[in-house]
Amino acid sequence: MKECISREAALALLRKYNAEPFHIQHALTVEGVMRWYAGDLGFGGDAEFWATVGLLHDVDFEKWPEEHCVKAPELLKEAGCSEEFIHAVCSHGYGLCSEVRPEAEMEKVLFASDELTGLIGAAARMRPSKSCQDMELASLKKKFKDKKFAAGCSRDVIRQGAEMLGWELDTLLEKTLEAMRSCEESISREMESLGL
Repeated sequence: MKECISREAALALLRKYNAEPFHIQHALTVEGVMRWYAGDLGFGGDAEFWATVGLLHDVDFEKWPEEHCVKAPELLKEAGCSEEFIHAVCSHGYGLCSEVRPEAEMEKVLFASDELTGLIGAAARMRPSKSCQDMELASLKKKFKDKKFAAGCSRDVIRQGAEMLGWELDTLLEKTLEAMRSCEESISREMESLGL
């Protein structure tokens, strides 16, 4: 099992540098998605490590957007995170704001699913249910193809992530949608308990 700081410590670190409800919700979403993927891909023993990397992947983004993935190592080191953990966090910005290439399976999953959670979240907010529980793959694919929809979510990064993993794009879309369904309810409960 890979070592990482406790969830309590990770959440405190996230909230120390992030106040925007949108950023907290994104962090909790990527945490849940990474936990689901760890189980799905046979890395269940490292689920906490995967999830905590997901929770802290954007730790520096709100306060230092111009230094995203550059400031993070300093903040994570101070909190007692390992080099492996820091490498994983920085690798999700590969080619955008970081030279750290995703190498481990977990890093590729984070790279591939990070942008995609934003797209799925935006699509969910447009639905009458405001949820991804009743979203179908066909509907998500339509949103993916519509370049005007959630234009800030890079389709190229999502495609590149699928390629890195050696998956069809549909596989990535379907798995990430399922992963988001798995944690949607617990995230809204946690956001409520945090008063956000």
